[in-house]
Amino acid sequence: MRFIYTSIFYLIIPILLLRLLWRGVKAPAYWQRWLERFGFFTALPVENCLWIHAVSMGEVQAAIPMIQALQIRFPDYPILITTMTPTGSQSVKKIFGNKVWHVYLPYDLPGAISRFLIRTKPSLLILMETELWPNLLHACQNIPVILANARLSVNSAKGYEYIAKLTLQMLTNITIIAAQTEADANRFIQLGVASNKIHITGSIKFDTNSPIVENSLRQRWGLNRKVWIAASTHAGEEKIVIAVFKKLKLEFKDLLLILVPRHPERFNQVAKLCEQAGFNTVKRTENYVDTNTEIYLVDTMGELAMLYTAADIAFVGGSLVPIGCHNLLEPATVGIPVIMGPHVFECAEICRKLLEAKAAKKIANSEQLYQAVKLYLNNTKFAQEVGNNGQLFVQKNKGALQCLLNIIYPLIPDKSTHN
Repeated sequence: MRFIYTSIFYLIIPILLLRLLWRGVKAPAYWQRWLERFGFFTALPVENCLWIHAVSMGEVQAAIPMIQALQIRFPDYPILITTMTPTGSQSVKKIFGNKVWHVYLPYDLPGAISRFLIRTKPSLLILMETELWPNLLHACQNIPVILANARLSVNSAKGYEYIAKLTLQMLTNITIIAAQTEADANRFIQLGVASNKIHITGSIKFDTNSPIVENSLRQRWGLNRKVWIAASTHAGEEKIVIAVFKKLKLEFKDLLLILVPRHPERFNQVAKLCEQAGFNTVKRTENYVDTNTEIYLVDTMGELAMLYTAADIAFVGGSLVPIGCHNLLEPATVGIPVIMGPHVFECAEICRKLLEAKAAKKIANSEQLYQAVKLYLNNTKFAQEVGNNGQLFVQKNKGALQCLLNIIYPLIPDKSTHN
C-alpha cells in the first residue's frame, strides 16, 4: 500500500509544483525555499533536537505554550519546528525568532524524508493535531512519535477507512495519541489503534495564554462605538459579512467592523469588496483609524487574539462555507459572544460544549447572522452574560497542556544516552 501511495505521489509532483507557482501569484512566499520541500537544506549544527510539526499558523499558535514549556524543562535540547505554509513559517519566526530552528517539512517522499532526517537528527517527533504521512511515519520508527492535540472528524475518519491498510500502518508507527475528546479517541480506535496507546487530554487551545487587552485601539476608535469582528474569513464569507454589516449600519450608525481574512493572498481582494460596498475602509498596516472608519481590514498575521480583546462580538469564519470552522476558544477566552455558521465539523465537540454553556450562537445563513449580531448589540447585559459564560467555560477546561506534557516528558531520552 505504501509503495502504491509513493508511486502516485511521485506522479503528482508536477501538479504540486504548479500549485506552488499558482499560489505564489497571490502569495510570493510560495515561490521561495522550494529545495526545503525536497529535503535539501543546510544540515542543523545540532543533534537530538525536539521536533514539532505544526502545519500552519493555527497549529503554531496552539503549540506555543507547549514549546515554551519544553524550552524551560529541557534547555539543552534544541527545538526544530517544521511547517508547510509560509504563514506558519512567518509565525514561527515572529514568535520564537532565533530561539528555535525552522524549515519546511518536505513532501512525503522516501528520499526527501531521508535527507531531512539526516540533516536534522531528531530524538522525538510531536505532530500537532492530525498530520499523518505514511513515509514520514515509516521513517520515524526509531524515535518516539506523539500525535498531540489530536482530533479526527467523522468525515476524516471515513476518508481514512477507504485506505484502511495504509492508515493502520501509519497509526502503528505512532507511539502515543493525545486525543482532544472521547469521540476523537473512539474514532482512532475504530481505525485500529490499540486503546492503551490513546490518552484523552482535552484541547491545549484552552491553555493558550490570555492576550494583552488592546485599549489603545478602542480609544482611537471612540470608546462608545460597538465593534463586531469577523475573523478567519474565507472566500464567500466576506460578501455575506459585508452585506449584513450594511444592513446593521442602518440601525447602528457607529458600528465598526473588524474584518480579518484567513489568508494573506486575499487581503487586496477583500479590500476591493469593502470599497465596492461603499465603506470607509482602513487597513491595519495603514495604522490610521478614526471615528469615520467603518471597516478595519486586518492585513497582518498573528494578531487575532489581541484584536478579539478590542471587540464586543465575534463571528468565527470557515463556518459559513464548508471549511469546518476555526478557533472558537480565542474569542471565548476574552469574554465576548461567539457566533459560528453551520459548518463546524473540524471542532464539533468544542462547538457543542460552547452552545451547552450558553457561550455561543450557531446560525445557518446571513439573515440569522444579522439577527444574532443585532441581538447582542441591542442587549449589552445579555452579551456580557454570554461572554462571561465563555470565559468560565475556558477556565473550567484548562489543564490539557499539563496532561500532554506529562505524556511527552518521559519520552524525551536522557542526553547522556546519546554521548
